[in-house]
Amino acid sequence: MSFNLYAHFPFCRRKCAYCALKSRAGASVEARQAYVARLADEVRSLILPEEPAPTTIYFGGGSPGLCDLRPLFDALRERGLLPAAEFTVELHPNDVSPKLLETLAAGGVNRVSLGIQSFDDATLAAMGRGHTAAEAIAAYQAVQRVFPNSGFDLIVGYPTTSATSSASRTLPEIVRQLAPAHVSVYTLIRELGTKLDLDVRKGRLALPDDDAALAEYARVAETLQAAGLVRYEISNWARPGAECRHNCAVWRGEDYVGLGDGAHGRGGLVRTVGEGDAYARETLSPESDALERALITLRTCFGFDPEAAVQRHPLLASRLTAWRQELDFAVEQGLARRNGNAYCLTSRGTEVCDAVLERLL
Repeated sequence: MSFNLYAHFPFCRRKCAYCALKSRAGASVEARQAYVARLADEVRSLILPEEPAPTTIYFGGGSPGLCDLRPLFDALRERGLLPAAEFTVELHPNDVSPKLLETLAAGGVNRVSLGIQSFDDATLAAMGRGHTAAEAIAAYQAVQRVFPNSGFDLIVGYPTTSATSSASRTLPEIVRQLAPAHVSVYTLIRELGTKLDLDVRKGRLALPDDDAALAEYARVAETLQAAGLVRYEISNWARPGAECRHNCAVWRGEDYVGLGDGAHGRGGLVRTVGEGDAYARETLSPESDALERALITLRTCFGFDPEAAVQRHPLLASRLTAWRQELDFAVEQGLARRNGNAYCLTSRGTEVCDAVLERLL
C-alpha cells in the first residue's frame, strides 16, 4: 500500500504580494522549533499501513528552509519512512546555502522545488520576492549540484511596470543554461485581500487581459517543450522519469496525510485541514468522494477514462452515458482528444479545465 505525507510550514521571510496561502512572516526561532517538534510528535503518532511503500513525502510552505528540520527527519526515520521513494522540500532562493543543502541530503531529501516565480527583476520586485533573477539562477545551480532531480516554479500573467515583464522573454536562454528536470507554471490568480489585489484596486498595477496571459503561457510552454520537457499535468512539465511522484499520487486519487497548520489531507471519506494546532474534519458522501478521486485525473496527460472510473467506483455507473456525451462534445469543440478509452485535454482544453469539470459534475 502506498503512503503519501504532506507537511506544511507556514513560515516565510515576507509575505509575497500575490500570496493568499496560510503563512506568516517574522516568526521567532523558538516558534519555529516548537512547530517542528510538534510535527515530529505527530509523525511518531501516525497510524501507518503495514508496508508503507512506495512512500512520498512533501514539505511545502511558506518555506521549510527557515526551520531546523532535523528533529522531523529523526522522527520519520524512527517510523521507517526513510529513505522515501521521493522526498521533496520546497525552498525559497534566499534560503539556499551549502549548509542547508547538506542538511537536507543527510536527512533523506532527494528532490527540491525552488520557488523562483520569475526571471525578470522588475516582476520579482513587484511580487516582493526579495531576490533577483541572477540570485535565483545561482540558487538553482547550487541545488542542482546536490539534487539533480529538482525543478522550479514560475508564475505568468503578473502585472509590472517593466517593459520586459514577461518571464517568457528570457526563459529560452535560461532553460538551456539550467536544464531543469521539472518546471511548474502557474497563471496568476488575483486573490482577495492580498497586496496585489490592493495594488490593482488602487490603480498602482494593471492585470494583463486573459489573451495576454494565455499568450505568455503559450510561449513558456513552447520553450519547455523545445527543451525536452513533457506536460504531464495542467501546470507541470518534466523530463521523462522526473515527474513529481507525490503530486501524481494525489492526481491518481490516492490518500495522503496532511500535517501542520494549513495542510490538507485525505483518508477514505474524510478530508482534513490544519487549523492552528488542531485539524478540522469533513466527511464526504461516498459519491462525492468517488467523483473527486475520479475526475481529478482529467488534469493529467493520462486523461479521464470513464469506464475505468466506473469500474473503480461502481456507484458512479449512472453517470457513464452523460459523461461520454459531455466528453465527446468536448472533443468536437477541440477541448479534448481520445487516447484509447481515455479523454485528454488539448492545450485549449487546459485553459478551460474548470468549465469542463463543472459539466462532468
